[in-house]
Amino acid sequence: MSRKILKLNAISPLADTIFAGYGYSDSCDDPDGIMVRSAQMADYKPGENLVAVARAGAGTNNIPVADYAEKGIVVFNTPGANANAVKELVICELFLGGRKITDAIDWVKSLKGEGENVGKLVEKGKSKFVGHEITGKMLGVIGLGAIGVAVANAAYGLNMEVMGTDPYLSTMNALALSPHINVVPEREDIYKKSDFITLHVPLNSDTKNMINKDTIASMKDGVVIINNSRGELVNTDDMIEALESGKVSRYITDFPNDKLIGVRNCICVPHLGASTPEAEDNCAVMAAHELVDYIENGNITNSVNYPSVSLARDEGKGRVCILHRNVKNIITKFTSAISQQELNIAHMASSSRGEYACSILEIDGEVPAKTLEAIKAVEGVLRVRAV
Repeated sequence: MSRKILKLNAISPLADTIFAGYGYSDSCDDPDGIMVRSAQMADYKPGENLVAVARAGAGTNNIPVADYAEKGIVVFNTPGANANAVKELVICELFLGGRKITDAIDWVKSLKGEGENVGKLVEKGKSKFVGHEITGKMLGVIGLGAIGVAVANAAYGLNMEVMGTDPYLSTMNALALSPHINVVPEREDIYKKSDFITLHVPLNSDTKNMINKDTIASMKDGVVIINNSRGELVNTDDMIEALESGKVSRYITDFPNDKLIGVRNCICVPHLGASTPEAEDNCAVMAAHELVDYIENGNITNSVNYPSVSLARDEGKGRVCILHRNVKNIITKFTSAISQQELNIAHMASSSRGEYACSILEIDGEVPAKTLEAIKAVEGVLRVRAV
């Protein structure tokens, strides 16, 4: 019976060919994998066959990630696939923050019906919308993942001074970052020195309400804050107060809420960061490849609840994928269970992150059902599959 992939949202058709040979549709029972964008999965009841969920995008707040980890369900996202789309929107918003473009456009609309007087009224009224250039201004980038690095490099190319911070800066992203970007250790350095601040961090207990009355107080007067990550990174009431006082000259967010809409100097964008066909194609293709590689080979790339691990295929070998807790001696226990059945482990790869780990083993010949049962019996093993 062919494996089944459920689509919970409309997904780019470029994923169709990647799932050739699968049952791939928006309605199927007990799928092996799920492709999702924004659908809320908290109430979704996973069946016994579900081994992985791929989010065609970066954020996974709509997926019960921790619960799925306990169930042995790997959750993937697609970091960097929409980076260019978000970067371009942020660059647009830098200009919107420096110049009063949106206010000016709204004002021009009010001149409809003035006939031949429009030109004179424009020249008379345009002084109300004088802004400033971004050249030479300091941009602080909080979060140097794929998007933050792309924004930092592009802003430097526009002759801005750029500083960034990220306690989890990866080697790959550090190498991609222009050497002209000043990497600082703390967010506080960004708050104190930046004319513009852009947020590119996930929402968690450390980052929720990170922009609040106290952090805003440490910023320059007239700072522009751009948020294309998550609305909850910013305390709404504190931001409105800062906008009303002029401490923050502009707040530009891709996450409107009822309180922010209509607030003077707040520009609300309707979550357009990754809303380009190019970004949707990139995310769908990456998510589909992640699902297929895990379902067919047990390899994990870009999971948010399990570590990355991969093992090249050796033809003629049986392969076992084991999701387990990251505890002492557990690998010894399940490899002993295999050895006791007089099976030879030809190749092995294992990786851990936090509470969880994944091991891939190849043995000579096919994997007997009793071997899988022996591994499942080991305390701390969450899921076992022959792949």
